[in-house]
Amino acid sequence: MADTVAVLLAAGESRRMGQLKAVLAWQGATLLEHQIAALQAGGIGRVIVVLGHQAERLERLLVGKEGVTCVVNPDYLRGKTTSIKSGLDALRPEEPSLLLVLNVDQPRSAQTIRHLLQQHWLGNFLITIPTYKGKGGHPIILDQSLLEELRLIDEETLGIKAVAQRHQDATQRVEMENPEVLLDLNTPDQYQAALKGLNLSGSTPRPRR
Repeated sequence: MADTVAVLLAAGESRRMGQLKAVLAWQGATLLEHQIAALQAGGIGRVIVVLGHQAERLERLLVGKEGVTCVVNPDYLRGKTTSIKSGLDALRPEEPSLLLVLNVDQPRSAQTIRHLLQQHWLGNFLITIPTYKGKGGHPIILDQSLLEELRLIDEETLGIKAVAQRHQDATQRVEMENPEVLLDLNTPDQYQAALKGLNLSGSTPRPRR
């Protein structure tokens, strides 16, 4: 899916973790490298990585990676929406048909990415959100027709959440058997639990409708 672009957000300070989350070890690589590999193996044509805190350190991990564009958000301290918009600014005029948005501290497998992309294409919806036991997770997939709305998001109006709320009738929620879609590594305890497999089933994601 060469015209499908992912914006991978890796600009934060990682305050609750106490160390830079993007360089945490994950399945034989750093979390940042794992996420890029999983997105590409899952069918993403280009990955736009948005950096901010310790950008130069992370840029060194991305040198020479095919299909990866690195941008630095100078306003990352003002919130996640500024990083999303920095990623949108890096889009080429001819792309994308779909936009996938994911945080670097939300590790996902290639199987999950591929399954959600397939469900989005089959579902004919503007937005696809994975869920596990009814709870919304990530990544979020959005149609290109929403790009102009996304360029107007801000912290005060709840960012992407507000866009999804405006288009509830055009949003599909794909129920997954794998709790991976809820995984969010914010603290050392969450990271250690994830490493022990407490939050991952390891199974191939399938829809449960």
